[in-house]
Amino acid sequence: MTPVVPFHGLFWRSVGKAPGRYSAEFRTDDATVIPHCAVHPVVTQWVENPTGGRDRGPVALARAWAEALVRPRRLFRSAVAPGDQAPGLAFAATVVLVEEASRVAFGVAAYPTLGNQPRVSTVFWLAVATVLVAPAALHLTAAVQTLVLRALVADRAGISETVQVIAYAAAPCVFAGVPVPEVRLLAAAYGSVLLAIGMSEVHDISLARAAAVAALPAALVFGYGFRGFAALSTVTGLTWADVAGAL
Repeated sequence: MTPVVPFHGLFWRSVGKAPGRYSAEFRTDDATVIPHCAVHPVVTQWVENPTGGRDRGPVALARAWAEALVRPRRLFRSAVAPGDQAPGLAFAATVVLVEEASRVAFGVAAYPTLGNQPRVSTVFWLAVATVLVAPAALHLTAAVQTLVLRALVADRAGISETVQVIAYAAAPCVFAGVPVPEVRLLAAAYGSVLLAIGMSEVHDISLARAAAVAALPAALVFGYGFRGFAALSTVTGLTWADVAGAL
């Protein structure tokens, strides 16, 4: 039987394959009065008590990272849950922290120095990248991905699940701070593959279709954010001018 959840005089009945989709029915005490149309939340959804998702803590983060690399479909099935963004956000922030700290350790980070305090400045910019830039970029990319999904996929999950997919797909990018172009390129390429797999699994679409809908977000996150395009240019010698000329 389809579960019915009361909310402010409405009874919300889940419909379809994707989590977060409901139909509304107006009811009196003894009967249904007016069946209402289906509601398809696009921007976000609120869940008072989210269920599922990953466990919290450093050990859970390490397990999620390993599982993302070797068993991505299993991870996306078990880790992604409606409204449970906290583990995914922590995962993405940790990936960015490791990647940026690696760039600092290898001497390739170029952070501005504040007040002639290079060490304090480095810690400050690492915090900005981890606490502010990473979550903001993650949600902006999820918004772009949702717009693409809305145009191409009728029966889909919500933006909360999309945020989590993008976060876990970034797992290989812990190596993107290594100053070896081939390593950065491989990390970015594998992240793009994981994003397509996650979109396929969570939004219940074919892998080919998922690759198409994830192309733009993958370019933003892995091509620009984690410098995959720069690594590709270094490895192959190709530039955007070469690509434009070929077109």
